[in-house]
Amino acid sequence: MTRRPDLIPSHPSVQVIERIFTLMDVLASREDALSLKEISQKTGLHPSTAHRILNDLALGRYVDRPEPGSYRLGMRLLELGNLVKGRLSVRDTALGPMRELHKLIQQPVNLSVRQGDEIVYVERAYSERSGMQVVRAIGGHAPLHLTSVGKLFLAADDPQRVRAYATRTGLMGNTPNSLTQLSALERELQQCRQLGSARDNEELELGVRCMAAGIYDDQGKLVAGLSISAPADRLDEGWLPKLQATANSISHALGCPGK
Repeated sequence: MTRRPDLIPSHPSVQVIERIFTLMDVLASREDALSLKEISQKTGLHPSTAHRILNDLALGRYVDRPEPGSYRLGMRLLELGNLVKGRLSVRDTALGPMRELHKLIQQPVNLSVRQGDEIVYVERAYSERSGMQVVRAIGGHAPLHLTSVGKLFLAADDPQRVRAYATRTGLMGNTPNSLTQLSALERELQQCRQLGSARDNEELELGVRCMAAGIYDDQGKLVAGLSISAPADRLDEGWLPKLQATANSISHALGCPGK
């Protein structure tokens, strides 16, 4: 006799995750919404168990309920899928130009994207010859206002969103150079808008300076930032045109008009 999955002993958290995966797979197998009865039959879960998990997923918009008692995959999955797709395509498009830029300047070149109130490092081109320790590993993250790429994203926000960010985060600093006052940050962001680039002047880590340029998608939306990191006394202003040209070439490859 086959035992129902909801009756098989397991670690509670693992068991719930397994049930969620099972429910998602069943919902993904059909274009139309499924009734609770059908879902219970296909998954082997008791209706009350399936109902409880599905309702929790619906709260997060991972599942939709077009009608009472029927379920289908939700729009949140589409949003997350598009986010992952966008990041992967930016990374794949950027990697070659990043390596070429690194060959020219012999300093780390970083690709970062925004995730909430932080930037996340998704790729890096560097070598041991750069003479600089890697500040943040791929997958590492840092507050927007302490990084050059993060400032690009804040500069793309309207003033109300910037103020909301400052309220949420408290603009905590890492070094004496960190911008911890809203007025100072707003002045910096205005300069970013005027120059089309951004700087980190030892604000995240003492001894390290960065410059960044934006990468835009086919809708002209800022989707990532390209930055150069270097020891504070070795950041060369002559690198900025090369950085901007590389960022523009990646934007052009992504379909951004005018790049």
